[in-house]
Amino acid sequence: MQEKIVILDFGSQTTQLIGRRLRELNEYCEIVPYNKFPEHTDDIKGVILSGSPYSVYDPTAFKADLTNIRGKYPVLGICYGAQYLAYTSGGKVESAGTREYGRANLSYIHGEDELLKEVQLGSQIWMSHGDSITEIPTHFKKIASSDDVELAAYKIEGEQTWGVQFHPEVFHTLDGTLLLENFLDICGCTKNWSPASFIESTVAELKAQLGNDRVLLGLSGGVDSSVAAVLLNKAIGKNLTCIFVDHGLLRKNEFENVMRDYEHLGLNVIGVNAKDHFYKALDGVSDPEQKRKIIGAGFIDVFDEEAHKIKDVKWLAQGTIYPDIIESLSITGTVIKSHHNVGGLPEKMNLKLCEPLRLLFKDEVRRVGTELGMMHHLIKRQPFPGPGLAVRILGDITEDKVRILQEADDIFINGLREWNLYDSVWQAGVILLPVQSVGVMGDERTYENAVALRAVTSTDAMTADWAQLPYDFLAKMSNEIINKVKGVNRVVYDISSKPPATIEWE
Repeated sequence: MQEKIVILDFGSQTTQLIGRRLRELNEYCEIVPYNKFPEHTDDIKGVILSGSPYSVYDPTAFKADLTNIRGKYPVLGICYGAQYLAYTSGGKVESAGTREYGRANLSYIHGEDELLKEVQLGSQIWMSHGDSITEIPTHFKKIASSDDVELAAYKIEGEQTWGVQFHPEVFHTLDGTLLLENFLDICGCTKNWSPASFIESTVAELKAQLGNDRVLLGLSGGVDSSVAAVLLNKAIGKNLTCIFVDHGLLRKNEFENVMRDYEHLGLNVIGVNAKDHFYKALDGVSDPEQKRKIIGAGFIDVFDEEAHKIKDVKWLAQGTIYPDIIESLSITGTVIKSHHNVGGLPEKMNLKLCEPLRLLFKDEVRRVGTELGMMHHLIKRQPFPGPGLAVRILGDITEDKVRILQEADDIFINGLREWNLYDSVWQAGVILLPVQSVGVMGDERTYENAVALRAVTSTDAMTADWAQLPYDFLAKMSNEIINKVKGVNRVVYDISSKPPATIEWE
């Protein structure tokens, strides 16, 4: 049984970072909604309460019953979590007047507190809250202060419960990882989670879950579905059938290249050419959300048709990873973007769903793939959206637009490889803009398409920064695309970060 820390998510943008930091410390953890504490608790070593966009005194704020948590497990409240513990115990939480946001330094530390062991006086922390704890109950003890926040951290006497009003999970809190590691030590964690242990436990779970059932898996050509396929193949072998659909919106020659890669992995793969099906369904559609839904529905139709050719299939496997879940449906129920991986495919096909990677971040998936012995270029393949180039063609889809974008994208991606920049970029691609601009080619005036190059750096896709690629490289790419791709006469570079922008344009 894999020990774990449970993170109760109250809606903070940095909840996933808490999970990442714990995984980096080799401790397995699971993020669950604030009101969905697991029923099976034998493997739980401790509990962390996340931040939240709400004020604890707001009538609509997220509230959790901690009766069976406090005193039973070590508990760490972060920001809202700390305020919630104090407020529900009789303390005071009030508006700070001005939002306390940014760097601060610890001006007082209780030297004997085990949570703050080896944390240095003056250590930089990161504040991000509009409220402050102004009074703590008598059985609470202050253990840290900053110049502006007297109650920066506290401990509840008589139980292993702490609260910090700063964010130890962000890089700007310089001793944040140390604080989290101290908490894991308090919890008695063995910190034994690793890619190898994940593979061992997941293969065992898959064997128990699937038995001798037949499983159908949808391959996309990306690292997530590929790693899921290799894991499943390791667990159930010949009972796994993979389907790779060419919806006509893949990168140039990608269908053929990926099919060759899958042969090397020893996977049983059926390749399906469904270009005409998708082009017909997308004809005249410009709305990005509608495009995603049409492609999602198209996958369902194609998979359903192929599944009926295979006898006794009981499960549908997908390469869904944690950011897919987060971005498909937030804790408040707000859809950020629809994702075909979490759509209605299992219901229509009357199949049970298997998602062996659903609790992993992208970099963890790659570590697992490396441990499985997969080829470097497959593991390091950059993320590519499920709807493919449909969400990189702004406006309606035509075969000519797909051709233009494939050619431009091929030049850009191959250029990144040739200049040894590919592995330093998280995700890159070209966007075909719905505008035409005036240009001069030879002695003639042109009125052709503009494309935008997009390249970002990231660790988990939850946040991303634009990649500061060399000017001479960008100049080379612009010249090559304009000279070699008929229909393009202007190239621009996207320097937007996420947030506020997303990585994809649609």
